[in-house]
Order: sequence, then C-alpha cells, then structure tokens
Amino acid sequence: MPVLLIAGPTASGKSALALDLAERLGGEIVNADALQLYADLRVLTARPTPEDEARAPHHLFGMADGADGWSVGRWLDAALPVLADIAARGRRAIVAGGTGLYFSALTRGLADVPSVPTAVREAAAETFAQLGEEAFRAILAERDPKAAARIAPGDRQRLLRAYEVAEATGRALTDWQADTHAPLAPGQWRAVVLEPPREMLYARCDGRLEAMIEAGALEEVRILINRGLKPAAPVMKAVGVRELAAHLAGELTLAEAVALAQQETRRYAKRQMTWFRNQTPDWPRLNSGRDVGQALDLG
Repeated sequence: MPVLLIAGPTASGKSALALDLAERLGGEIVNADALQLYADLRVLTARPTPEDEARAPHHLFGMADGADGWSVGRWLDAALPVLADIAARGRRAIVAGGTGLYFSALTRGLADVPSVPTAVREAAAETFAQLGEEAFRAILAERDPKAAARIAPGDRQRLLRAYEVAEATGRALTDWQADTHAPLAPGQWRAVVLEPPREMLYARCDGRLEAMIEAGALEEVRILINRGLKPAAPVMKAVGVRELAAHLAGELTLAEAVALAQQETRRYAKRQMTWFRNQTPDWPRLNSGRDVGQALDLG
C-alpha cells in the first residue's frame, strides 16, 4: 500500500486534503512540516486543531519542545518507525506538510555527509559575498559541476552548501548524494503538490493570519517570548513570531505587525513553491484537492 505524500506551500490546503483522504481511506496523517513539530505554536503554525485530530490519527504534531531543535535527519529517524507501524497495522500513511527537505529525505535519502567546520562555512560565505553568485557558481562548477548546473538561480543556501561540502571533504556533494539510498523506494509512494493560483494562495495567507490573531496567536507568541529561548531556535523563526513579538514589545501597532507578518507569509509561500517546482518537477500539480484521487491513482 503506497505511502501518500501531500506537499505544497503554506495555506494551500494540505491539512484539509490529508484529513479528507484519511477519513476516506482509513489513513493516518504524518507531519512533514518542520514547525508543526513544536508544541509551542499550534495556532501560528496552523497545526491541526484538536477537533481535526479527533477525526483521524495524527503523528509527529506538537511533540517537540521549542528549546529542542530538530534536524531533517532527526525527523526522518522519527518518521520511519511511524510509517512502518502504520503499514504493519494495514493502514494507509499520508505524509503532509510544506518542508520540502523532509519529502526529499523520504524519497531520495539523506546523504551521510560529514559536518562542515565553522571556519569553512564562514570562508564560503565571505567568498560568495566578494564574488557574487555568477562567479561563485563558476568556482563550484569546477568542484561539483552537477550541483552547479541543477541549483536554481538565487538559491544562495544550496550553492553554499555544495561548495562547503566540496571544500571540507574533498568530495562533491553530488557524489555523497549518489551513495544515498531512499527510505521509500520508487513504487512505495505516490505524491502530489498542491499549487493554487498565486493570487488565491496569497489571499489565503492574508486571511489565515488574521484568523490566527483572532484564535490567540498573540498570546502564543507572548508565552514563547517569555521562555527566553535562543533566537537561533527553529521555533523562534516561525513566520509571524518576529513581527508579533515586535508588537508585544511596543515597537509596532498590531495592524503594522499583522501586515508585515502577512507579507512574510506570502514570501515564505513563494519560496516553498519555488522549491517544489525545482525539486519535484515530475510530481503532479493540483489547484485543489478535487482531482487528488486520479493524481494519486487511488482508483
């Protein structure tokens, strides 16, 4: 029974579609959103409500503390036993979320690349800043031509990562990845990307942020800020935290904070769409969940 993967940008309707499929197919939902892992921000990360969770089993939602940063590898280590347990009980697993690297780890594997020393990362960033993207990409092409060719224009983070790995290990990131085996082999999964028209998606982003304020997002952020977590903690980087924290500190009016958070949400959605477009070009695209049965070949 293939695992169903439901991917897409924020506010695209992934959670609703996953819940509908879970009810129709007797399935169980597994979280693939890096921020919905954390217990601290149910409202601001649009985690399923208690009512939704009562309609179908949900896994890996709100089970991590905000002080405890999770990597892609840690998520994969947690998700694989969950998927195995669901399969062993004869149930359908539905993995839903917007964190592209989680889906990549499932379907392509996670390369066991040695850690890159801080000095190498800092030197790479300085080189990029001095040379600019075009010249930096040309240098990368000498060390990892496949990475230089496949990484999209403007994707500074992935360019730096490929360069850093080659510099630190003497081996191309592409070669490390080629030795990686996917936990879910071809044929063991089916996937779709929800991709509503951009204007519709942006309108949903704006409306949902306003609804979050009504549902208690400000109090969530207040409690989070009072914990005194390090600014680098992943949960502190959730979209909306910085803007709402600025309002709570008296630096912005609520209207200003909401407008800025809405803008950042739209930018985040755009980055997600770009990632899925570049990294999953062969996955079926849906404007909504209406044609999901055909796209996933559910019969």
